[in-house]
Amino acid sequence: MFLKYLFLIGTVYQLVNCTPRGILDFLGQTYRSNLIKFKEDPQFGNQSLLNEYDFIVVGAGASGATVARRLAEITEWKILLLEAGGEESLVTSIPAIAHYLQFTNYNWGYRTELESHACKSLINKRCPWPAGKGLGGSTIINNNMYTRGNVRDFDRWAEAGNNGWAYNDIKQYFLKNEDVNIPELKISPHHGVGGPLPISYNTFKSKLLDSFIESASEVGMRVGDYNAPGSHVVFSRIQGTTLNGRRVTSAKAYLRDNISNLDIVEFAFVTKILIDPITKSAYGVEFIKKNKKRKILAKKEVIVSAGTFNSAKLLMLSGIGPKEHLESLGIKTIADLRVGDNLQEHPAYAGLTFLVNDSVSFVPDRIFRSPVQETFKLLNGNSWMSTLPTEAVGYVKTKYNTNKEDIPDIEYIFLSGSLPGEDGLGGSIGRRSMGIPDNIYEEMFKGAFNKDSWTIWPMLMYPESRGQVRLLDDNPFSKPVINANFFSDPMDLKRLVEGIKMVIDLSKTHAFQKYRSELFERPMPGCKHLKFASDEYWACCIEQVTMQMHHQSGTCKMGPEWDRNAVVNPLLKVYGISNLRVIDCSIMPTITGGHTVAPAYMIGEKGADLVKYSWSIETSNSTRFN
Repeated sequence: MFLKYLFLIGTVYQLVNCTPRGILDFLGQTYRSNLIKFKEDPQFGNQSLLNEYDFIVVGAGASGATVARRLAEITEWKILLLEAGGEESLVTSIPAIAHYLQFTNYNWGYRTELESHACKSLINKRCPWPAGKGLGGSTIINNNMYTRGNVRDFDRWAEAGNNGWAYNDIKQYFLKNEDVNIPELKISPHHGVGGPLPISYNTFKSKLLDSFIESASEVGMRVGDYNAPGSHVVFSRIQGTTLNGRRVTSAKAYLRDNISNLDIVEFAFVTKILIDPITKSAYGVEFIKKNKKRKILAKKEVIVSAGTFNSAKLLMLSGIGPKEHLESLGIKTIADLRVGDNLQEHPAYAGLTFLVNDSVSFVPDRIFRSPVQETFKLLNGNSWMSTLPTEAVGYVKTKYNTNKEDIPDIEYIFLSGSLPGEDGLGGSIGRRSMGIPDNIYEEMFKGAFNKDSWTIWPMLMYPESRGQVRLLDDNPFSKPVINANFFSDPMDLKRLVEGIKMVIDLSKTHAFQKYRSELFERPMPGCKHLKFASDEYWACCIEQVTMQMHHQSGTCKMGPEWDRNAVVNPLLKVYGISNLRVIDCSIMPTITGGHTVAPAYMIGEKGADLVKYSWSIETSNSTRFN
């Protein structure tokens, strides 16, 4: 084990600048977790699959793994879980290298189309949009940040006609899946203990984190638990889905045991939901593995948990979607629904860099001068590599926020480092994952490379802009067409600009000035004609180098029957099609105020109970899993 970690750190540091995809994919071949027992058809080798299951679940991300495992609590049911990607590897357990994983086959590698108000200086003027692929889905490549969102987020869903989705209705599902390992939160009635998903603070804490927390009082903010009801306007250390400095994915949390009535097939690319055109009832799926096609039937339901992009894509390929779009591609429409509309995301800006005068930040060039020492720290869970890239968050209200409730509109994402500060790590793998080209990166940060620094990424929490997902053609292997429409509503840009200005004000507090924190003032290419630090300048910067947070949601909108844009009802059943549900973040009517993995787990937990109730199974009579 020691040699594997040593090999990992040395190889990543020395070689990732050359071929990160090849290196990490190679490392991935050296490790198998042996957590999961796979079932395969004889034509693929190994044990045979059944021809028919009670339930087929498509996708093993946060929602899909949860649904599959919870349904398997009913021992008389047979469950099949199909996942397009493979199992986790050694490197995926290390929280700090999330950006590296976006250059591997754990990422679908999607990009937006050309944007009018965003991504103007990125490679090919298109924003990269990561989406996880593998047993664990996006929990393999995300930043492990566990934020539920605001209580009012869910109450508004219910007020829009989605009965059963108010916070008091869904709180039990957050508690059910959590195993909080933070002493002060274990005694809180607002957190769960004993669930399958560990929630922890970072095992390593930087001095700059202390500065961020101390700065709260100087700007009139309080430090508190952002996942508790009440005021959401707080600063806090990040609560993360880690255990002892290791990433915990949905596969580790929910699929860690061999479950006799749950069969899992990896590298199974589902191409179509089988739907009877007369009865309009889903009865199975078609998938491809090793270039061979296979059909498997579902006695009760097909459950689509393939993620916001791929759930919408699979429904449309199967004849469920906007009629005019499907017919233009020669796909027969079975249900004319607004699949692919209502796409939402949290745009952010990652270009702020604050230099400091002490060795207190994440600078890879310094850290990896002692790879053996760092390996020992990693093994003990107290290395920089054991740390979530984000150490803390803050939730604030801008001047545009006139809501009398304590509902913030900007999230501060605090990092004890910056894009140029990590330049030694393969030429800043962070900026590569964001799609910033070499020439723009050099112009933006020349003079700040490998220096101690920190940053805050201001993130817009409740965008008014809406995007869209469509099919390129009727080939299931074609990537979806993603139009993000970032900042199509001008107020979104104004709020984010205000967030940048508030971050700069925060940098001037005594808590940061004890390190002589100073904004790195090199003008952004494409914005040099504007006065530096003016509102117009910051708006230009955001449009040039736009960042999204992998929080895609909303493309299979949940809504009541009278909502013409709804794709699923509050029971998550697809309108007009029986025995078919969508259970993942694509069902969100409006995006939650925070990172979306916690709601994804909640949706999986509640969705599984909705299925059980529909088939007259009381959860109290099932074999409970923790």
